[in-house]
Amino acid sequence: VCLCFRDVPSVDILVWSELPTGAGLGSSAAYAVCLAAALLTACRAISCPLKEGESTARWTEEELTLINSWAFQGERVIHGNPSGVDNAVGTWGTCWGAVKERGKEMSLVASRVPMLRILLTNTKVPRSTKVLVAGVKEKILKFPAIMNPVLDSIDAISQECQSVLEAMPANPSPEYYPVLEELFDINQHHLNVIGVGHPSLDRLCRVTASHGLHSKLTGAGGGGCGITLLRPDTSPLAVEAAKRDLCACGFECWETTIGAPGVTLHHSSSLNAEVLHALSES
Repeated sequence: VCLCFRDVPSVDILVWSELPTGAGLGSSAAYAVCLAAALLTACRAISCPLKEGESTARWTEEELTLINSWAFQGERVIHGNPSGVDNAVGTWGTCWGAVKERGKEMSLVASRVPMLRILLTNTKVPRSTKVLVAGVKEKILKFPAIMNPVLDSIDAISQECQSVLEAMPANPSPEYYPVLEELFDINQHHLNVIGVGHPSLDRLCRVTASHGLHSKLTGAGGGGCGITLLRPDTSPLAVEAAKRDLCACGFECWETTIGAPGVTLHHSSSLNAEVLHALSES
């Protein structure tokens, strides 16, 4: 597509990221989305949306669709047969909508998704998404009568979670959190069944459960990261105690939130000093 518009000049691509790679945080998808957006903009296949005086800007829905399609091709190179969810979330974000995947069809759902507090834990156990995806496929082919109902149940969990998230902004009742916690637990057990669990993730879940918290793996599993849901009224002491015990296991923890606007073009003046320093030093 790029070369149909005009020649692309020789370029050096400098990448800086705070995300640990191979940890289930979608770092490859973030890279693919940013690279697709940058190259498509450079060859004028899409516009440069940043206007004079603006610090950030986003592309049109049509342009985002093109960015996402090329980012998905990058994910296929890296992972073999990815779902496409990570690059779709990286493209459109999750502040004002969620990305729903069924088969290979992606769609934006929910007019608004609540910001959820989470504890993000990196087990520091490396894994390969491509290998894990291939292992799940092999297990489905070997035991279709067993595995397909499990996958259907995982899909039902996702739909139930979607319904809860859609209801939360209009009625931010604390009663939704026990439902989400139970869905976390059921989902984690199912993910172990299909073969993407890991002893480090089981340990993560046990440690947080001892503090009354609920966790599940994120990403491809097999190690990498897990997320722990934090209620609005979760005691800071409980969070700190959980973080301390997780770090004692050799894990790394961050308290953060789920929610982001998706791929965005930034003026250099909008970047913080740490990012500018990292880029200038590279």
